[in-house]
Amino acid sequence: MEITAKMVKELRDATNAGMMDCKKALAECAGDLEKAKEYLRKKGIASAAKKADRATSQGLVGSYIHMGGKVGVLVEVACETDFVARTADFQEMVHNIAMHIAATSPVAIARDEVDPALVAKEKEIYAAQMREEGKPEPMIEKIVAGKIGKFYGEVVLLEQKYVKDPDLTIEDYIKSVIGKLGENMQVKRFARFSIGG
Repeated sequence: MEITAKMVKELRDATNAGMMDCKKALAECAGDLEKAKEYLRKKGIASAAKKADRATSQGLVGSYIHMGGKVGVLVEVACETDFVARTADFQEMVHNIAMHIAATSPVAIARDEVDPALVAKEKEIYAAQMREEGKPEPMIEKIVAGKIGKFYGEVVLLEQKYVKDPDLTIEDYIKSVIGKLGENMQVKRFARFSIGG
């Protein structure tokens, strides 16, 4: 199948990937736009994994204020160079992450940062619910493990569904920007403030 400039532009507009990467993805996927998008996502995630060990000593502190000043977020996102920190793509990502935090109110960036007491309490509640429903004890442990996985998906920033694209987690979104800009990036810390909260 012939890969046209229109097809390349459409894929580029949808993914923000480079023109040559879009052309190659369409060629690999026989012109199928959806498969090409998936191909580029996988490629971006794979290239992000290679960069994960590189030091991130530059970056930005971004902010987002919502609901007429009722909710505010500060977030620090690090990258490898000041050059990337000044790009529109990086700045947009920092803004989007701050906006996402305002909307979803995560409690931690990663699983290992969630308070163990909070996890233990959730496990206790889930187990009590299962016993109340009359589930056998061997099943309860498996059900609770599944529910704790969902709990992490709701409260851990990197595992949350990205509010602007629920097909991606925040981690996937960051990896797609890493794939595009070619540098390691990490959310270092955040603070969410709300009136009366």
